[in-house]
Amino acid sequence: MAEKRFSNVAGFDDAPFARDHKGKVKLVGTVYAALRFDGVLVGEVEKDGFDAAAQLAKLVGDSRFNGHIQLIMLQGIAFAGFNVVDVFFLYEQLGLPLLVVARRKPDMASIRRALLSHIEAGKEKWAVLERLGEMEPLGSVFVQRVGLSLDQASDVMDQFAVHGNIPEPLRTAHIIAGALAYGHSRGSV
Repeated sequence: MAEKRFSNVAGFDDAPFARDHKGKVKLVGTVYAALRFDGVLVGEVEKDGFDAAAQLAKLVGDSRFNGHIQLIMLQGIAFAGFNVVDVFFLYEQLGLPLLVVARRKPDMASIRRALLSHIEAGKEKWAVLERLGEMEPLGSVFVQRVGLSLDQASDVMDQFAVHGNIPEPLRTAHIIAGALAYGHSRGSV
């Protein structure tokens, strides 16, 4: 039997913020049906907090898109600084596979040091990262995944990364998040 193919996807990225910012940071999700852009979800997470997974579950679960989304994509595993997304909690809450995408492989030793020495709940956040494991190379990006195979992840990337290496749901979320922060989009994805 063939593995499930994902056509309805939500991609999430956080808005840029100043280094000395304290408090909430905007989180943007874009919803796609194949390559048709269907909607936007906007929420907030605490800078360096530990509420990203709960906020994502609420954003998706309370949205009109809830019954249609088949897969969640994340632009990295942490939003708003070190607000690490507990992907296992999110997977349990929504019952949807998750695909984390990054341009570069993160320096896990540096992340571990920062989490354990400078960040509240750093030990719990590091435990999530450790459980998820190292990022895997997939084409010219790196991925982590929960609830889908590497072949399915490859299929998702082939289907949605049409204007570069980053899938459209993440690229669009990044552009909108930048516009929320600066009044217009800027920079590259």
